[in-house]
Amino acid sequence: MNYAPTYGWYYISSYNRTPAWTGVNYLYDFIIHNNGTGPFAEIVDVKDARPGDITQLSFDGGGFFNHSPVIIQTGSVPGPDNILVAAHTDDVDYYPLTGYDWVDIRFIHILGVRV
Repeated sequence: MNYAPTYGWYYISSYNRTPAWTGVNYLYDFIIHNNGTGPFAEIVDVKDARPGDITQLSFDGGGFFNHSPVIIQTGSVPGPDNILVAAHTDDVDYYPLTGYDWVDIRFIHILGVRV
């Protein structure tokens, strides 16, 4: 766990956690810029997305992203039309990415975890 108060990565309870656990943009800021303890990642093209990675969706545009489903399956060459995700805002599993109506999308490849 990374116990930095706002920009860290910890979850003790729903009342004692960092914003990265529930805030889409906080998650992005943490996981892309993390050089310390915890998971770290990079932005990739859709063709480089893999199961276990995160896709972030913007429903309104303007650089603000609203949803972070986890990729659970892709085609042999990943594309928006063959990616399936899991999410819990509205519980879905093996849900087609094309089932969402997004304005902008980004793919976050998890590189690893530092301890």
